[in-house]
Amino acid sequence: MKKTLLLALLGLFFLNFRPFWGFFAHQKINRLAVFTLPVEMIGFYKKNLDYIAATAVNPDKRRYIVPLEAPRHYLDVDYYGDSALTLLPHDWKDAVAAYGEDSLLRHGTLPWHLYRMYFRLRDAFMLKDPAEILRVSAELGHYIGDAHVPLHTTQNYNGQLTGQEGIHGFWESRLPEVFSSEYDFFVGRAEYIPDIRTAIWRTIAATNALVPAVLEEEKELARRYAEKKYAFETRGNITVKVYAMEYARDYHNLLAGMVEKQMRASIRMTGDFWYTAWLNAGQPELKKLIDYTPSKEELEQNRKAFEELKLNRHGAREHE
Repeated sequence: MKKTLLLALLGLFFLNFRPFWGFFAHQKINRLAVFTLPVEMIGFYKKNLDYIAATAVNPDKRRYIVPLEAPRHYLDVDYYGDSALTLLPHDWKDAVAAYGEDSLLRHGTLPWHLYRMYFRLRDAFMLKDPAEILRVSAELGHYIGDAHVPLHTTQNYNGQLTGQEGIHGFWESRLPEVFSSEYDFFVGRAEYIPDIRTAIWRTIAATNALVPAVLEEEKELARRYAEKKYAFETRGNITVKVYAMEYARDYHNLLAGMVEKQMRASIRMTGDFWYTAWLNAGQPELKKLIDYTPSKEELEQNRKAFEELKLNRHGAREHE
């Protein structure tokens, strides 16, 4: 009886394990984006590199306490039909007028929220507010990362509609954690984006186009592996059910570099957004802000938030 209950609990844990770009991926994306910045910016960001990386997961923490946070991490493109990306208004007020705010909140607000976050960063640069620049930069990187995860753009966000429960964490957590040491993360220098809103929606469209491959390749592979697709691993003092290493390797190969490509695109776009916001704010002198250091209270608060997020990650919608 106890063994059966333990296995059931482990299965529940597995299905809900890290239902977003894993802590590892979000933090790596933000950290590497810093090195795309020009000399006028990189000193300030490098001095606060650990903070930029650590706070990359803060938006996920808020999902458990802020009601409007969860929809900011996804967009159910398929809910709106085959022509969704043509028909959906890019302006938030127009979208509310066309579909109603309640419906938009149910099916995700990621692209509109990304656009708002860009302006928050631009304004933080204009105000020369170092704390706000760092906070918004880190969180902007988080949402950009989410915009590059295919399963953040579909109602079938965890394969629950196709009998593939658990694929969300598999794609965006296990694969990058296991294979990213093989990736080439050199993406070049940040570049100016002349039309932020168009860039956001193009990214959503490109990411959503990957959904069929993400699902179909795994479904076909699962037919060949049957029960051999799973294994158990010990993490600390907990044993968890995971996708077997051989299965993960075969799936990763079938995706033909998709995860690497999406991580690289996230890094590049994050750097581009930071750079564009700084340019459009009038290129404020960041060297004057370089002496700023987050307070011990801020760092401790972020540490506690990170620990709480690890404890609370089980119950959230896998979309987020």
